[in-house]
Amino acid sequence: MSARILVVDDQPANVRMLEAKLLAEYYDVCTAQNGHDAIDLARREQPDLILLDIMMPGIDGYETCQRLKADRQTRHIPVIMVTALDQREDRIRGLECGADDFLTKPIDDVTLFARVRSLLRLKEVLDELRYREGGALAGIVADPMDLDAQPATALVVTSEERSGKRFARAFPDGVDASYELQPSEAVKRMQDGVDLMLLDLTSPSFDGLRVCARVRSDTATRQVPVVAIVNPDDVKTAVKALELGANDIVYRPVDASELAARVRTQLRRKRYADKLRNRLDESLNMAITDALTGLHNRRFIESRLRQAVDSANSGGAPVSVLLLDIDYFKRINDTHGHEAGDVVLKVFAERLTSQLRALDIAARFGGEEFVILMPGSGLAEAELAAERMRRNVANTPFKLAADLELPVTVSIGLAQASSGEVMESLLRRADAALYQAKTDGRNRVQAAA
Repeated sequence: MSARILVVDDQPANVRMLEAKLLAEYYDVCTAQNGHDAIDLARREQPDLILLDIMMPGIDGYETCQRLKADRQTRHIPVIMVTALDQREDRIRGLECGADDFLTKPIDDVTLFARVRSLLRLKEVLDELRYREGGALAGIVADPMDLDAQPATALVVTSEERSGKRFARAFPDGVDASYELQPSEAVKRMQDGVDLMLLDLTSPSFDGLRVCARVRSDTATRQVPVVAIVNPDDVKTAVKALELGANDIVYRPVDASELAARVRTQLRRKRYADKLRNRLDESLNMAITDALTGLHNRRFIESRLRQAVDSANSGGAPVSVLLLDIDYFKRINDTHGHEAGDVVLKVFAERLTSQLRALDIAARFGGEEFVILMPGSGLAEAELAAERMRRNVANTPFKLAADLELPVTVSIGLAQASSGEVMESLLRRADAALYQAKTDGRNRVQAAA
């Protein structure tokens, strides 16, 4: 995967070395030699990832990272801090500033590119969610840094009970962590809903990499962050874990503060991605749903009706359609107000839904007119269903307030798709039948000829 990477270092030799390595792997590279230039360049160029040195004149890497993560334009860009500093305090401070990873010089090329590829894969997913609707979601969803206070659950997978208890105690406040010694049971628990997995790849009694692969292959657990524990000299396992989809690596002996900082980073990212997905689901649902009644809207029902008619014309099951119109609805609005009319529409939608089969689809077609698609139903079956709906509406008044009940009736026209008929023709015939039902006195069912 190709991407644009911003390299930030005040030493020209370090910049040239990293630039050469990245160019050799076909990455597009831009460079900066101080924090101020890095921030300006990140805003302007929108790189896919930033390799950031810590020791720089002016503002150091820590402050640069904080400013990048505080800026709405750049907070979603992954940052890897690259430095000669190797104290636990330095790593923890970098992670708490918002860095996504922390690499120590001299940099191992294999580890570097494994980390880069892992973060780029994640950013690609988040970008897809953020820009699916022209970036509108990014301005609606909360700042990722504001999501730390939310409770979470975590599962430690290791072969030793003592290690499991020790790792579970290291999780930050607000994270309910437990441990599991059997990988098969761990996978089952993950499917029941866990926010993060800490996977001990040094466990001698099971293949941790296979557990990681299993978690990533299951749609129910594919989005769950995995933090892998690896021996410090086992570069091969660390790289393989990242290739299989592990989100982060922590080395033995595990420092509790560093583990807590890495866990917070992963949970923050997951919560943000979950919010983006939820917002996207809501947007998609709003596009096909009538806001007042909660039924599907005209756009959706026409699409599904066209599919059903095409299927029937190709030798599939028959399909019938019902058009329903609330009788004298204008009189309800004029007498009791539009608010009362809205209540009638909502109650009417609930009555319809209660009478449908699992495969039937109801939609508000416009105003007080509704449509029901009945796949697999012939004319006789659809007529029985329509009569049942008519009686359900007519026999029980609609309660609009504690002291107000209104009698409501509905007229229904229905038609079955004939051989070779298109959706538009089917709807016209059902509409003509509805018109006939209203002409003949309303509160009746009329089948198309």
